[in-house]
Amino acid sequence: MEYPKELTTDQATKLITVLEGRFHRYISRHENLQWEKLRVKIEANKSKLWSLYEMERTGGEPDVIGLDQISGEYIFIDCSPESPKERRSLCYDRAALESRKEFKPVNNAIDMAQAMGIKLLSEIQYRELQQLGVFDTKTSTWISTPPEIRELGGALFCDRRYNTVFTYHNGAESYYAARGFRGVLRV
Repeated sequence: MEYPKELTTDQATKLITVLEGRFHRYISRHENLQWEKLRVKIEANKSKLWSLYEMERTGGEPDVIGLDQISGEYIFIDCSPESPKERRSLCYDRAALESRKEFKPVNNAIDMAQAMGIKLLSEIQYRELQQLGVFDTKTSTWISTPPEIRELGGALFCDRRYNTVFTYHNGAESYYAARGFRGVLRV
């Protein structure tokens, strides 16, 4: 089911309020950034605002974690304590989904991220996120997998256990109730 990728005024207002509250509550994630400049940039880009809404709607708790000094883009990442609830029980990509003969999950991480207008975190981005707090102590997160691994049927995921961030591999067709994906969005 395709639905409009545009927010109502009420949805946009509520989202901006949530993002502003999170911005001020977790100021250590973005100490040198100013809310008003960020707000203007978000409000000026309706498609990115919609993507942030989707991140929020699916349990990601997106927050800005930096500013790319070259492009001038703000970087948002899902900062929910655990892998976003509405983005779990997914295999890695469409090829993996189609390869399953039975017990297929509802969707896959790559297609869902693309439909939301976001990208899966890279391993580096995932490790940077873990410098901002403690994430995925009970869940795990699919991450962007290098083509040479994916071509052999594998996919990568990360989590945090024993106060350490681990990167693992699994068959891309696998899916678990506690594994989802986190996204990154540049605005």
